[in-house]
Amino acid sequence: MDASADYIEMNRHAWNLRTGVHKDSAFYDLISFKQGKNSLNPLELEALGDVSGKKLLHLQCHFGQDTLSWARLGAEATGVDLSDEAIVLARQLNEELGLDAEFVCCNVYDLPQHLEGQFDVVFTTYGVIGWLPDLEKWAQVVAHFLKPGGTFFLAEFHPAVWMFDNEFTRVQYSYFNNGGPIIEESSGTYTDRDAPIHYTEYSWNHALSEVLGALLNQNLQLREIQELPYSYYNCFANMVQGPDGFWRIKGMEDKHPLMYSLKMVMGT
Repeated sequence: MDASADYIEMNRHAWNLRTGVHKDSAFYDLISFKQGKNSLNPLELEALGDVSGKKLLHLQCHFGQDTLSWARLGAEATGVDLSDEAIVLARQLNEELGLDAEFVCCNVYDLPQHLEGQFDVVFTTYGVIGWLPDLEKWAQVVAHFLKPGGTFFLAEFHPAVWMFDNEFTRVQYSYFNNGGPIIEESSGTYTDRDAPIHYTEYSWNHALSEVLGALLNQNLQLREIQELPYSYYNCFANMVQGPDGFWRIKGMEDKHPLMYSLKMVMGT
């Protein structure tokens, strides 16, 4: 693991810049969200069902729309993110909407030093684990906060997606985590590719077996796994929307997975 450039601070800076663009984007549609629109997707809503009265921990929550959506559905929700700009916005939204979610600003690995207690549900979704070099350490954090018998849910972009170049014209990266980070000088963001922001970001590819293996090592038991040929989000280049409303890579429609999900239960 190459941390010589302090990847956490570099990525924090990148996500602070992104937050400034994302909050005003049609992609996140804060106006509709404030009016009551739920930001959660069918995959996670069906997997977790009724969360009324449950303690729910949302890892890597960005500026908290999903955390707040769970709070609207009755959960005692806590969101965590490394971006201080995102957490400031999340707390503002929580207050404006009259909800009782809590938000913690730190990177995932340090969370046990910033938060106490255990949760009925640990939840994390869409574009999260690629920012983490060490999934064994991440899985330890998940297990640390999950009650015996509690549910862990992950929905994520499929690792096959990250093998391609940004335009999806060729295979550029290994499917596997080869130890070192992928370091990119980037501009814009997935909500606006022409946004005037520039940053360096560090990411890591993680095979499905690596993700699942790290969680199984922590006494989490697999209940459900899904692989899906579409994305809920128009967040990659060259995407087309199908009649179902979901998004696929043009020319590769339904030929490879774009998302997957894991539902697991903490052993007793």
